Amino acid sequence: MSRKVTAPGLRQMMEAGEKIVCITAYDYTSALLCDSAGVDVVLVGDSLGNVVQGHSTTVPVTLEEMVYHTRCVRRGLSSPLLVGDLPFGSYNVSVSQAVESAIALMKAGADAVKLEGDYTEEIRAIVKAGIPVMGHVGFTPQSINEFGGHKVQGRGDAGEGVLDEAISIQEAGVFGIVLEMIPADVAAVITKKIEIPTIGIGAGAACDGQIQVWHDVFGLSARKLKHARWFAQGQDVFGAALSEYISSTRSGEFPTSENSF
Repeated sequence: MSRKVTAPGLRQMMEAGEKIVCITAYDYTSALLCDSAGVDVVLVGDSLGNVVQGHSTTVPVTLEEMVYHTRCVRRGLSSPLLVGDLPFGSYNVSVSQAVESAIALMKAGADAVKLEGDYTEEIRAIVKAGIPVMGHVGFTPQSINEFGGHKVQGRGDAGEGVLDEAISIQEAGVFGIVLEMIPADVAAVITKKIEIPTIGIGAGAACDGQIQVWHDVFGLSARKLKHARWFAQGQDVFGAALSEYISSTRSGEFPTSENSF
C-alpha cells in the first residue's frame, strides 16, 4: 500500500528536496487515476467553475458545489492529500463563516482546505479548529475582477508585496502556499525565504512543487495556457473515439453479438 500523504509530510518532502506533485480533480474516475499514478496532492479546485461548469471565472462556484465534488473525489483516493478549495464568498464575510465552511469541506472528506489571499485571522481560526490550511498568493482567481483579468502579479516592486503576503500567511499557520502567475525570480526568492513548501503554477521551476489543472495536463482545455503543458492530446484522442463510435453505430457495426445479452 502506498504511503498516506499528510500536510506535515509535505514539509518533510520539501526538506528532503523531493518535488511535490499536485493536480486538480473533480470526480471519482479522475481521483482513481491520480491515486494509482502516485500524485502527492489532489486539489478539488474551484477551477471546476471554468472547466466543469463552463463559467468564465471561479466566482459563481458555491460551497455546496465544492462539498459535492469533494465527496466524489474522496471516494477515489487513498494515498494523496486531498485539499478542498474554499470558494468565493465562503470565508470572506467573517471568521466564523470561514471556520464553518472549512468544517463542511472536512466533513465531505477533505484532509485540508485552501483559501486565497491574506486572510490571517481566518487562517488562524481554521487551524485552531484542527484543520490544515494551504494558502494561495500572487494571481488569485477569485479576485479576477479586482485585477482586471488574468494578469501576472508581482512584477518589479510588487514582488515585495507578494513576499510579504506569503510571510504573513505562513505566520498565520498555513502548511504550504500556492504561488500563481508570478515571475519565476520572485517565486524563487519566496521559496528560499519561507519555511514551508511552495507549490507553483506559472511561477517557475524553483518552487518546491507544481500544480496543474486536470484538463490542461490531458489536453482537454479549450486553449493552451502559457503556464501549462499538454502531456496528452486529449481532444484528439476523445474526438477520434467519439467519431468511431458514431460511425460504427450508424453503420450497424456496433453493437455486435459480443456486446449483446
